[in-house]
Amino acid sequence: MHMEPGTFIVRHTDGKARCGELHTAHGVVQTPIFMPVGTVGSVKAIAPDDLDAMGAEIILGNTYHLYLRPGDDLVARHGGLHGFSSWPRPILTDSGGFQVFSLSSLRKLTEEGVAFRSHLDGSKHLFTPEKVISIQHNLNSDIMMCLDECPPHDAGYEYVARSLGLTSRWAERCRAAYPKDDVARRGQLLFGIVQGGMFKQLRTESAGQLIDMDFEGYAIGGLSVGESKDVMMDILAHTAPLLPEGKPRYLMGVGTPLDIVRGISHGVDMFDCVLPTRNARNGTLYTSLGKINIKRKEFAEDDGPLDPACSCYTCRTFSRAYLRHLFHAQELLSFRLNSIHNLTYFLDVVRGARAAIAAGRFDEYHQHFENLYTS
Repeated sequence: MHMEPGTFIVRHTDGKARCGELHTAHGVVQTPIFMPVGTVGSVKAIAPDDLDAMGAEIILGNTYHLYLRPGDDLVARHGGLHGFSSWPRPILTDSGGFQVFSLSSLRKLTEEGVAFRSHLDGSKHLFTPEKVISIQHNLNSDIMMCLDECPPHDAGYEYVARSLGLTSRWAERCRAAYPKDDVARRGQLLFGIVQGGMFKQLRTESAGQLIDMDFEGYAIGGLSVGESKDVMMDILAHTAPLLPEGKPRYLMGVGTPLDIVRGISHGVDMFDCVLPTRNARNGTLYTSLGKINIKRKEFAEDDGPLDPACSCYTCRTFSRAYLRHLFHAQELLSFRLNSIHNLTYFLDVVRGARAAIAAGRFDEYHQHFENLYTS
């Protein structure tokens, strides 16, 4: 049955955990979902057919990087990000704000927006809320994010309160630049981003202000930025229930398999992180038996599959000994095979969570990951 983009249906709940489906212009996303990160219009070392084979349903693109190179106007002329990268399924683009703060050598924050110098050539640019909506229009992503400021994890209350005020005003301007009428006409969804640092009162204020603006979904930003895991989960447990039950909830930039399962236990629907691909390139691989480092000498003559419980191309085809050899030879195939496995593992984690929620067995599923990664 065809449903309008932005339709979100919760199919099952088990405690606070829930599984459902989010309808977008380029297909339905089953939640909870993990989204591979394709920063510059490509998931590193991975082609669209690899993503298709592992069952990826939605990937990320980055507004900051694609605006600087090759330029959002060029992407628009080549069929938007879907046509340009030959990925037919849903895409989420972030606003680029986080990269401005983390990569730019020179940036200045004002009410108007954020002025910055490109990390590529030092050229000057200005991101306003209206500008990031325009760029994401050109990219034609299925889900666009509002411009926000992500404060440091150790920022004080007064700084975070001021920052939150700016983020909320920028969110209002993003909503004005892309009103509800445009959602129905263009099919792109706009998500607001809850900030507020490590202060529960500010998180409550932020969520309330964004809910009043009536976004198609809500993200929780500003976590996994250096704070302890305990603090992160405490803030998440406080924030997630503040968000509307009938809208998708997205925890930005998180995290490990255990972080994801814990996030699901608090009612989060969407996750992204560079961890599976970055760690794959460093030789750290996630398996049903826990994390392993393929560089280790113990694997030099191991003819067994990387993960006997995994059905990905890497595990079906190659031995641990061969994967170790590729890594030590710095062969480019190492990046691809390791990334295929790690991404498949992360996608299996959320697929397993969906099945466990539907069966009313999520607590047991959650405990398995606690035992695997904390014992």
